[in-house]
Amino acid sequence: MNPEKSSAKVEEYAFGGLVAVVGAFTLIDATTIAARADNAVGPRAFPYAVGALLIVTGVAAIVATARGRLGQAEEGEDVDTGVRTDWVTVAKLVAVLVAHLVLIATVGWPVAATVLFFGAAWTLGAVWWRALPIAVVLALVVQVVFAYGLGLSLPAGIFEGVPFLDG
Repeated sequence: MNPEKSSAKVEEYAFGGLVAVVGAFTLIDATTIAARADNAVGPRAFPYAVGALLIVTGVAAIVATARGRLGQAEEGEDVDTGVRTDWVTVAKLVAVLVAHLVLIATVGWPVAATVLFFGAAWTLGAVWWRALPIAVVLALVVQVVFAYGLGLSLPAGIFEGVPFLDG
């Protein structure tokens, strides 16, 4: 057997095993999430689904490797190696993320998420007057879905007491 192909096979088995182990960990860890009994979906549903899909994907990768179906080795990508990293953009994204983390506790999720969504979009080149209303709507939709769809309460902050935003 070709030593290069043997090495690739070991790597693919390791990848499939790692994905399955992460899935098992996700399922086990999801059992520790506290949930109210009155909600059918609850906060455990998503981690259970993700954990199960990870296990299925990991096992499928292992089975495919055992049957000899290895991934194609990449010859190279169409990447311009002369282009340098835009550290200013990276710094702006980090600043937006840090601002989001700080703002959640002080002004609540809707405002913090609006800052996160708008800041990331604007940093990556979106037109500000289009990005801002979309960020506001997206933050409010996430707040409402978590509060009513999943029964989880994201901090409403300055919107505490607003009926559809208060989980």
